[in-house]
Amino acid sequence: MIPKVPSSPQAISKALHSQRSKTFNAFYASIRSLRQTPVEPVDPPSPADNDFILSILRANPSLRDTRSYLASFGVQPQRPKTKSEAQLPEIVIPPPPLPKTSPSLGKVSTEEQHAPSPVIHSILNPVYKRTALVKIQGPFTDVQLDSITRGLAYLEKLGMVSVIVVESDDVPKGDLEERQLLIDEVMRVVTSLERQGSHARPIVGAVVRLGPKPGAEESNTDPTFITPETHIFPSDLTQIRSSLRAGEIPVVAPFALDSFCRSVRVDANDAIAGLACGMVEAGSDNPSEDIDLTPLRLMIINKRGGVPSYARSGYPHLLINLDQEYHHILDTFDPRWKESHPHSFSDLALARTCLQYMPPSSSAIMVSHKSPSSLIGNLITNKPAVSSSLPHALLQGNLRLTPHTPTLLRRGLPIQVIRSLADIDQVKMTTLLEQSFNRKLDQEAFYGRLERTLDFVIIAGDYAGTAIVTNEGNPGSPDPISYLDKFAVLPSHQGDGTVDFLWVALHDESYGLGHPFSANPNGGKGGKGEGRDLVWRSRANNPVNKWYFERSTGHLRMGDWVLFWSDAEKRLKIEETRRGGAGLSFIENWESGRLGNWAQVIPKIPSSWK
Repeated sequence: MIPKVPSSPQAISKALHSQRSKTFNAFYASIRSLRQTPVEPVDPPSPADNDFILSILRANPSLRDTRSYLASFGVQPQRPKTKSEAQLPEIVIPPPPLPKTSPSLGKVSTEEQHAPSPVIHSILNPVYKRTALVKIQGPFTDVQLDSITRGLAYLEKLGMVSVIVVESDDVPKGDLEERQLLIDEVMRVVTSLERQGSHARPIVGAVVRLGPKPGAEESNTDPTFITPETHIFPSDLTQIRSSLRAGEIPVVAPFALDSFCRSVRVDANDAIAGLACGMVEAGSDNPSEDIDLTPLRLMIINKRGGVPSYARSGYPHLLINLDQEYHHILDTFDPRWKESHPHSFSDLALARTCLQYMPPSSSAIMVSHKSPSSLIGNLITNKPAVSSSLPHALLQGNLRLTPHTPTLLRRGLPIQVIRSLADIDQVKMTTLLEQSFNRKLDQEAFYGRLERTLDFVIIAGDYAGTAIVTNEGNPGSPDPISYLDKFAVLPSHQGDGTVDFLWVALHDESYGLGHPFSANPNGGKGGKGEGRDLVWRSRANNPVNKWYFERSTGHLRMGDWVLFWSDAEKRLKIEETRRGGAGLSFIENWESGRLGNWAQVIPKIPSSWK
């Protein structure tokens, strides 16, 4: 519950300026349910802080999300001091005061008093600054612009400093006053950021240079990759570096130097692509800088939000695997959407180009000006607002899925479907399974069983993840049980979208077959065929079960195991359509006896581990 906001200006000012860090710490503790250490009551926060705190609460980060966030923005390993720095006196910052005992939360032990939550302490003390590339695709009204800059100001509080490039659709190219009009737009963004309490610096001189970087085309081995039309030399980043070191958000006009050293207007996407390449190189060349120039996020802020999807009747894609889905999205893009989403193609190409340079953990997000709080959720969790691997029925009825839902884009991995054991690289598969489960595989027994029962295997990338489905005997039925034998992702790829990409492909090849929205380019059946119920089991104490509960139709507890299943979606849809609004009964005819069969067969499947 949000505390009541004080009415007097003095109280608001005090809450904002003197208690902001304590307030944030207290509310961040509630996100993670870290209640071992009671938090000292503080003065009520200001409305602006309330909004900021609510945005974090809505992100609902998991423990893994928090660890990932702290890895990027928490305390970083200190670099060795130079000789001149070693001679300077050391400044010691005292730790925050220990919390007092609260009667409502119980007595605090001495050990807990001397060990405050490391999450709370490290997330803000200090925050390591990282950068994001941001395109603001205007024009926007002052109210809309304030909504956008409010979200960017929130990101700055969490350690993500934006490098903004401004574009305006109502400034036609070749207009005699286009330069002044674009500078005016830059100044509007700067003024709006200042209203949100951030410091900003307009950069209206050319930062990038026209033309591909010398040697870039020769070094690129991917024939489908689009080389940026602009490039940067290290000296070109001086103004951006200066701005960031001064604690200011750089707001850049889309100008570039041509071969005659004239400043000319370029498309904002070209400017951002050149910046992405140049900033990544600068960050890798100078890893000891106070602010890492390597961008971790690309944010495209427009009026319409994400890329429309044929699978969601024009509602946005939730998560895009660019490596696998880029051309498929272009091919399935309804011509009617080109008018309402005129920049979708160019923004997809921009994300694909930038993410090729940015670190593998990076992502891009296309977001509407109506969803500034979603920027915080993306920063903390690096996940889409709604998981793309949820059952389609849940996605259709999800109130969080709107025409303005953001689209998250990852560089991603290729997905392939294999139906023969001979086509599996058993050495890589064994490594994947053993690292994922942290157990030793009984290879002879495991692969021997697959030779008899294998239905298909889905592989992400170079064995970064896999889903193995087998056909198990079904008493009294000619149709075998479709059993998810293994679902595994390498630890190094957990949290980068591979899990969702893999489960969507699994859905398309099993219980989602027969639906048009299952016609994804996974190298399998392309959505054609009849869906089958998918069954799997998991240890009752498996922490992944929460994730399974959300993606299954039902579950049955069997001692140390939990049996999960997902019903064939096409069959359910046909039956619901046939009955109109009557709905399905508690147990359908086709469901009679199936749980008994599953409970009889699944527990007898032998273990794959030594």
